[in-house]
Amino acid sequence: MSSTDSPLLDATARSLFIDGRWDTADAVLPVVDPATQEPFHEVGLAVASDVERAIDAARRAQPGWAATPASDRGAILRRWSDLVFQHAEELAKIEAQDVGKPLRHAFDNIYFGGSLFAYFGGYADKHFGVTLPTRANDRRGFTQREPLGVCALIIAWNVPTVLAAAELAPALAAGNAVVLKPSEHAPLAPMALAELGRRAGLPDGVLNVVPGFGPDAGAALTSSRRIDHISFVGSTVTGRAIAHAAADLLVPVKLELGGKSPNIVFADADLDAAVPAIVSAITENAGQNCNAGSRLLVESAIYDDVIERVAEQMRSLQIGAWHENLDMGPLINAGQYERVTGYQRIAADEGAKAVTGGIDADAPRPGWFVAPTLFDGVTPEMRIAREEVFGPVLVAQKFDGIDDAVAKAAATEFGLLVSVWTNDITQAFGVADKVKSGQVSVNEHGNTSVVGFPFNVTGESGYNHGGGYNAMNEYTREKAITIRLL
Repeated sequence: MSSTDSPLLDATARSLFIDGRWDTADAVLPVVDPATQEPFHEVGLAVASDVERAIDAARRAQPGWAATPASDRGAILRRWSDLVFQHAEELAKIEAQDVGKPLRHAFDNIYFGGSLFAYFGGYADKHFGVTLPTRANDRRGFTQREPLGVCALIIAWNVPTVLAAAELAPALAAGNAVVLKPSEHAPLAPMALAELGRRAGLPDGVLNVVPGFGPDAGAALTSSRRIDHISFVGSTVTGRAIAHAAADLLVPVKLELGGKSPNIVFADADLDAAVPAIVSAITENAGQNCNAGSRLLVESAIYDDVIERVAEQMRSLQIGAWHENLDMGPLINAGQYERVTGYQRIAADEGAKAVTGGIDADAPRPGWFVAPTLFDGVTPEMRIAREEVFGPVLVAQKFDGIDDAVAKAAATEFGLLVSVWTNDITQAFGVADKVKSGQVSVNEHGNTSVVGFPFNVTGESGYNHGGGYNAMNEYTREKAITIRLL
């Protein structure tokens, strides 16, 4: 039994989920607790031949699933959602230990993921085409939405429940079958979700889960001519390779990649509300979020005050293992630790000043822990100001007025989220209209409370709608039909 004491994980031990069954794999993948650096579970390690079996199962199952009435597909998704909520505590423990996040943050992810299954369960029979006007009384014209077929879903490790649900729910609601490759760094929550989907009544083969490494399992998925759609969540570098693979296959692709999102704080902002949100935006999940608020742009008149407040709150955060349920956990693995501490060194070499945190702040201990870090003296050309760190590292810059704020916000190739803090609605809309970003939040950082809110991105952050109201369009094709009445 794993240290999460999870019956859901018993089914996944040394296994892959293919054609509605848990099959013992020829190879195993150890799952490591980031706080101890010790394995606590094993799942099956998929290789190319396993991926081919999963695609076989999906192709057999998809026609029958597409022919299932949309209301029946929706009912299964709603039962799946109910099971997620019933098993929320167990799932939260699984994700928390697997990724290293505090248990209370994992609960948030589980409830968000469960709500996505419920949302698309209700949307399944409400997604349809349009009737079009004609120029002749003996003509009729309309469209209908049809599933794409078999979808390859490759997700990242940072919020696995949310990412799996945001892709699975619209894909399956639309009538597609799926081969899901969770990250080899955090496969457990998606595999536990698959077990709950089986219990909810998903037909055999409609969902297949094959954890494995990118060069083997991932490449087998993205190079297969029996795949009709590719969805990828991960780094921009890998996203480019995925886009090339999709182009070779002439299949649609959706990409959710990196970010370098700013919090823009104007002089009239409510700092009592802004500062805790700014700190949370870069320390939640140890900053390992694509929409993390990794840049802090502050109007000059209040810059020193904001820097002092943010640094003070960062210093007050408690860091520990998932079960301690503190403010922040460790990074996911050794590679991520080297990446984040490497950027801390780069920042120091470039002349940025660590107001709090930094490479020297990390006391030796087990686990891949990094102290929350705030850098001042940052200029736009510095790498630390432009490149994604994917850790609890915040860089601060001054600005003067809307145009300067917008210019500094645009000093990166990413285009995911811009958060604006102001009590002046004209100022807020002025920024929202001018910034290049898929999402804008005012007086908050991001939003998970708006039902169907699209996770839009642009630039090097990719192109997709996430789990939003328009997601089912990405998992269907529109067929145009005309009729001449005789």
